[in-house]
Amino acid sequence: MTAKIEVRQGASGLRSDCLPFSDVIAQSIANIAPTLTPTINAALVFGTAGVGTWLTYVFATIGLIFVGININQFARRSASPGSLYAYIARGLGPTAGVITGWALILAYLFTAMAVMCGFAIYGDVALGSLGIHPSPIFLFAICVGVAWYVAYRDIKLSTVIMLALEAGSVALIMILGVIILFKKGHVIDASQLSLQGAKPGGIMLGLVLAVFSFVGFESATTLGDEARRPLQNIPRAVILSTVISGIFFVIISYIEIIGFEGFKTPFDKSEAPLSDLANIAGVGFFGLLIAIGATISFFACTLASINAGARIFFSMGRHGIFHSVVGQAHGSNETPHIAVTLAAIVTFLAPASTSLFGVKLLDNYGYFGTIATYGFLVAYILISIAAPVYLHREHQLRFTDILFSVLGIGFMVIPVLGSVGIPGKDSLFPIPAAPYNVFPYLFLLYLVAGGAWFLIIRLRSPEIIEQMEADIEASHTRFSNMKKV
Repeated sequence: MTAKIEVRQGASGLRSDCLPFSDVIAQSIANIAPTLTPTINAALVFGTAGVGTWLTYVFATIGLIFVGININQFARRSASPGSLYAYIARGLGPTAGVITGWALILAYLFTAMAVMCGFAIYGDVALGSLGIHPSPIFLFAICVGVAWYVAYRDIKLSTVIMLALEAGSVALIMILGVIILFKKGHVIDASQLSLQGAKPGGIMLGLVLAVFSFVGFESATTLGDEARRPLQNIPRAVILSTVISGIFFVIISYIEIIGFEGFKTPFDKSEAPLSDLANIAGVGFFGLLIAIGATISFFACTLASINAGARIFFSMGRHGIFHSVVGQAHGSNETPHIAVTLAAIVTFLAPASTSLFGVKLLDNYGYFGTIATYGFLVAYILISIAAPVYLHREHQLRFTDILFSVLGIGFMVIPVLGSVGIPGKDSLFPIPAAPYNVFPYLFLLYLVAGGAWFLIIRLRSPEIIEQMEADIEASHTRFSNMKKV
């Protein structure tokens, strides 16, 4: 075992064998940011799924578990900071891997941009109670500045902070949920359990938004060089973060619908559902606590997204896709400090620029979050395709592996169709309104540009591809004799 650890320490320059399971799962949970669903997403799902919202989250949880199983076909056999980028490169080849890397960099950084806007929204609400209303750009700087310092300084510090912050925020919401049920005097809601008035089409359309609540659950895989017992702890984190968050989403959305029964403002029309529920339950002060908790959760998600995106950036820099300086690790901190710094700068500049041009924070949240989701969907679909191909090559393919692949792809196709839309007056997936109807094509253009850049590199420096394949193969070989989960 000692020999294996020593090999890993020299593999990338990152601090190896330093993160226990609690820290590994903290990365995925913070990237999911469970607090954001009852704060924003659940109300949007209710707008289409109605009383079937809880069931929609059940289906979304199951679908993401299938994707997680496909991810774990690789995570149980090898580990590296490259995450799905390295996995898909091994399963489908370097070109598919690099496209995934481009998609994930955009996905994580645009997620960071979106949640940083959420940080500014709820930070203003929290500080507003003190009569303080700072500018959004100032709040952006605070959020990304602190996140950069923590990510630059110590990955162990990053994961500990993320776990503590998200746990505290979720605990506040669950306490409010218990208070709501106590005030309402009942737990059983016949209309929800019988799906009264819910339509299959509404539940399916709601699934598009429900899947968005989970994106980033796979980010524990970016800690491949830093996790203890990575072949065991990373796969567990991928699945458990999905299951834990899914159970929370099902329960809290069910409670929120009960809480809004008889209230003058419908659940999906509320601008601050949890604050309204606190007032309904007669504990208005919880509204401020929830705002503080939401602000903290947005920060934790910003930190998690920068951590994950920087490690994809770092891995591609080591493989020659970007300048080699991006693939350097800090001599004493053992963090991808250059990649972290670049990720933080990009995360700050884009929302700051759009805010200067007068785009509202909530609109920014929607724009950046929607584009980020496209990157995750590409990665989830490609990993579900790559898993059986890889297992077939390893002579380990079973029928159940093919089934999980098909199910994973099938569930992810639904949000893809919902994002792009299908023409037709009575289409189940109508074409989104502007500017959302343009975003899929801008994302496709981004992928084409990334693919073209890689082809140029491949033609000019074919040895880079050979080195990339050798490094990914070495990562796999390094763990080939370790105990599988």
